[in-house]
Amino acid sequence: MHVRLDSSVTERLPQLSLGVLQYHGASVSDSPKMLQGRINFFIENLRLEHEVSRLTEIEGVREWRAALKQLGTDPSRYRPSSEALLRRLLQGNPFFWVNSAVDVNNFFSVLYALPLGIYDLDQIHGDVVCRVGQAYDHYEGLNGREVSMENKPLLADEQGAFGSPIVDSKRTCVTDQSCNMLQVIFFHEQLSAAKKDEILGSVGRMFTEINGGEIAQASLV
Repeated sequence: MHVRLDSSVTERLPQLSLGVLQYHGASVSDSPKMLQGRINFFIENLRLEHEVSRLTEIEGVREWRAALKQLGTDPSRYRPSSEALLRRLLQGNPFFWVNSAVDVNNFFSVLYALPLGIYDLDQIHGDVVCRVGQAYDHYEGLNGREVSMENKPLLADEQGAFGSPIVDSKRTCVTDQSCNMLQVIFFHEQLSAAKKDEILGSVGRMFTEINGGEIAQASLV
């Protein structure tokens, strides 16, 4: 399966890139206590270092807000998923445990202040394109609401839009039945090539340490 960037995105955000990881034969379950402990320890430190009132100054949050503005989307109304997660945690809310795949994904999203998506590869049909949404692009989001994706960066397959740096769809969500997965890291333009490689490696290693399986593909797009 191939992932590519469409000109509708690259013309307006020329430095945007994606980290793409494909996993085969993974086993999704409740997150082990070791992972829960590590994430909770990280969140305690996060709350000591950052205040919710200064959230938009964090590197990654700042850059993704600017990127959405460039595409014509109000980032205060449609927040990048990484910012929404950070905001919840800095407001004192607990980490929302889902399963071992989603929890690792969300941990890296708050660690690097980057939107990350994890998708059930068996629910994706054909190649994937990252493009700017049109009026006809909408789906039921993981939040249970119908989401219009017009003027927002999104991921789409042959059946239409299924993911974005804002909110992902129910259609491709990862459950404890998922064993083949696609993970996409939405890199902003300020990150160096070396940093992107480092993040891609860290995410892939920890994901397979926790969920097993193998990395079938790891690439920058």
